[in-house]
Amino acid sequence: MSLSKLLLATTIAAALGTATPATALAKSSTAKSTAAAKVTVDSKVKSQFDALTKEWYEQSMLLSPINATQQGDHRYDDRIDDLSAAGRNKGLAFSKNLLARLDKLPLNKLSREDQVDALILKNDLRSNIFSSETLQAWAWDPQIYSGIAGSAIYGLMARDYAPIEQRMQSAITRIALIPKILQQARENLDPARVPKTHAETVARQNQGLLDLIDNYITPNMASLNAADQARMNDEVAKLKVAVDEHQKWLDGTLVPNAKGDFRLGAKLYDQKLKFSLNSELSRQEIGRRAEAEMTRVRKDMYSIAQKVLKDRKDLYLGSKPTEAQQQKAIEAALELAYADKPARDDLVPFAKQTLQEATEFVRTHNLMTMPEAPVEIILMPKFQQGFAVAYADSPGPLDKAQKTFYAVSPIPEEWTDTQVDSFLREYNKRMIHLLSIHEAMPGHYLEGAFSAQNPSLIRAVNRSGLFAEGWAVYTEDMMRKAGYLNNDPLFHLMQLKFYLRTISNSILDQGVHVNNWTREQAMDLMTRRAFQQEREAAGKWVRAQLSSTQLPTYFVGVQEQYDMRRAAEKAWGKNFKLKEYHDKVLSYGAPAPRFVRELMLGEPIR
Repeated sequence: MSLSKLLLATTIAAALGTATPATALAKSSTAKSTAAAKVTVDSKVKSQFDALTKEWYEQSMLLSPINATQQGDHRYDDRIDDLSAAGRNKGLAFSKNLLARLDKLPLNKLSREDQVDALILKNDLRSNIFSSETLQAWAWDPQIYSGIAGSAIYGLMARDYAPIEQRMQSAITRIALIPKILQQARENLDPARVPKTHAETVARQNQGLLDLIDNYITPNMASLNAADQARMNDEVAKLKVAVDEHQKWLDGTLVPNAKGDFRLGAKLYDQKLKFSLNSELSRQEIGRRAEAEMTRVRKDMYSIAQKVLKDRKDLYLGSKPTEAQQQKAIEAALELAYADKPARDDLVPFAKQTLQEATEFVRTHNLMTMPEAPVEIILMPKFQQGFAVAYADSPGPLDKAQKTFYAVSPIPEEWTDTQVDSFLREYNKRMIHLLSIHEAMPGHYLEGAFSAQNPSLIRAVNRSGLFAEGWAVYTEDMMRKAGYLNNDPLFHLMQLKFYLRTISNSILDQGVHVNNWTREQAMDLMTRRAFQQEREAAGKWVRAQLSSTQLPTYFVGVQEQYDMRRAAEKAWGKNFKLKEYHDKVLSYGAPAPRFVRELMLGEPIR
């Protein structure tokens, strides 16, 4: 695949409007916040906390050069993570030592902003300790190693943060180190603990490392002098040998002997969920809320079906349908939206169009301040395919004025016409509008652009997935209520269906990892109760096996976003203005939503 085919889109944005710095956004609202209890800051405690924060950042970047590059800290672009036992133990010892010292600080003597940062840092350190000592994913999840290996090249080459000559020099060194990562994978992974799905997925992704060479390294060889070109060619040749060797191990040893259970079980799941969400909601409460929302949303979808199918005499459209009648009517209404789908080769071009339309809508309706940083649609790199249909890849918070990538996965060439049709029915034109809202405007792209402006280093490096996903889902409903696509009832129907996916994600995740659901149970939830097409549901079944506690972030995050907006509307009364509310929410740097609410409304920091 050539570089020109990989980078498909023209940059959308730059002249989208003038962005307001986060510090100004925080002051822009005329609404009155609830008065917070006064905090007397102890300068000595503040100094100690600042020193711990700096130490944490410096050591974290040193321990993970790949993450440093992703954050926009390029001091270690010629290094790579050490995933050996010695490297892991070094990181574990650091987390334990820093946490012990942080626990001794009286947080009530810090400012409210610093109290939030301290709680975020504590959660991060405890999560690292749990992951290393208890979860031990390094011994059973091969995705860790393929992700590090691929990101080692991709992080250097995807964005123009430095001259190409400088990035290519770093790439030479990193390419020389990638075989060590593959070797560490073979040393650390215990096939008896590796789940079959994980092994098969990574076996398919492995050759994607060489695609990165073809897409990013080969087209830029002319930037190197003759001696460095020779060095690069030598290291690339060694990498090809290492990738082939690793592929033989994956196909001949790991996949045939992968006997691990992908299910975490209740104890591990609940522990990981607490760290992943940093929310006060338990698994049980999440499950109860999700089931209640599933019932409510299906009822709303039936109401829309009554309107768009009013001439269908063969369907019962009364106010009290049976479950079967409700199911049939909603499915019939959805068929109207499914029929309006892009051609196989038009998926990415249509995504570009929807991004432009969403951008113009947000600007003309003055829903929030527009960012200046650009966004670009690309085909998802092969080493990241197989997990999600699309994602937003924001630049590191320390990389200024760099592009956000809205990555869309290509339709697999081996899919049959029936499978392609199933996929495009799910990702029909109205659904792609929603995908662009969620992933780009005003979802992840816009949120990420403003999150990076907050001065807190802790929040920049530890951007909350709960906040990010909750915000993205929130914007889907917000845009629809603002009149996007001229209040089209079928768009409303697809928005509710998309929200059903959010709800079912949280039910699916604990169903799979705690309740031992079979594939049949999972597919029934997704295809019947949540109206997903077979290809989407089949992919989500694989994703639920490959990950855990990430799927609930959408539902829990949006629930906390909705709760926060209702609380702000109540607190600010007639002073509530939607644009100022959005700008203020985005000004806090994307900590967990509960912290945004506490800071914005003056509630106690917990």
